Amino acid sequence: MYETTFPSFLITFREALEAALIVTIMVTYLRKIGKEDLNKYAYMGAGAALVVSLVAGVILQVFYGGLGKVASELFEGVASLTAVAVLTGMIFWMTSHSKEIKGEMEIKINQAVTQGELYGITALAFVAVAREGLETVLFLSATFVQDSAGTLLGAALGILVVLGLSFALMKGTVDLEISKFFKVTSIMLLIFGAGLAGYGVHELIEAGEHSGMDFGFFGEKPYDINPELTPDGSYPALHEKGIIGSILKALVGYDGNPEWLRIIVYLGYWIVIGTYLYKQYRPTD
Repeated sequence: MYETTFPSFLITFREALEAALIVTIMVTYLRKIGKEDLNKYAYMGAGAALVVSLVAGVILQVFYGGLGKVASELFEGVASLTAVAVLTGMIFWMTSHSKEIKGEMEIKINQAVTQGELYGITALAFVAVAREGLETVLFLSATFVQDSAGTLLGAALGILVVLGLSFALMKGTVDLEISKFFKVTSIMLLIFGAGLAGYGVHELIEAGEHSGMDFGFFGEKPYDINPELTPDGSYPALHEKGIIGSILKALVGYDGNPEWLRIIVYLGYWIVIGTYLYKQYRPTD
C-alpha cells in the first residue's frame, strides 16, 4: 500500500507546476502590458481545463471497473505503456524547451491579445492547462489500478505543494530556475518511466498467458526472490510488499520475479533514454 505515493506526487507536482507556471507567466505578463483585466479569463480557461481533466479521470476509472480479468490486465498494460510514451515525450520536450518556455508563452499571449482578447486568453490558458491535466490523468490511471490510496495521496500532496509554490511565485517571494527544475525532474521521470514500462509489459504478458498464449523464453522468469510470508503472516523485507521491497518497487520498479521480456524492456529504457539525457545534460567545456 502507498507504493505509488511518491511517483504520483512527483508527476502531479511536475505537471501541476508546469501548468501553474504557464498561468503565472500569463497573469504576470498581462499585468506588465496593462491588460490585467484579462486575468480573469486566464483563470476561467485554467478552471475549465481542470474540470475536463477530472471528468476524463472519472470516465477512465468507471470504464476500468467494468472490465473482466483479462481485459483489465490489457487495460493496465496499455495504459502503463501509453503513460511511458507520454513521460518520454515530456522528457524530450523539457530538454529542448526548458530555457525558452517564458519567451514562447509571451509571444503566444501577444498573439492572443491581438487576435481577440477574451477568447484568445481563455483558449490559451485552457489548452496549456488541459494538456498537463490530461497527461496527469493518463499517468495516474496507470498507477491508480496498482495502488488507489497511494495514488490519491501522492496527487493530493503534489497539488497542495504546487498551490503554495504558485502563491509564492505570484507574490515574487520565490524565483524558480526552470531549466534546473526540468533537469532534475527529467532524471526522476527516467527512473519512473523504466519501472512503468516494465510493469506494462508484465501486465500484457499475464493477459496473454491467461488467454492461452505462450511467450516462450520471453515469458520465463530467470529468478524468483520473493520469499514466502513469515510465520507471523507478515511480508519479509525484500518481498515486493515488504518494507524494503515496496520502497524499491516505488522508486526504481523493483520486481522479485520478473519475466525476461520485462527485464529487457526495463534495461533497454534505461540505456536509451539514460544515454539521451546524459548527452543533453553532460557538462561542456
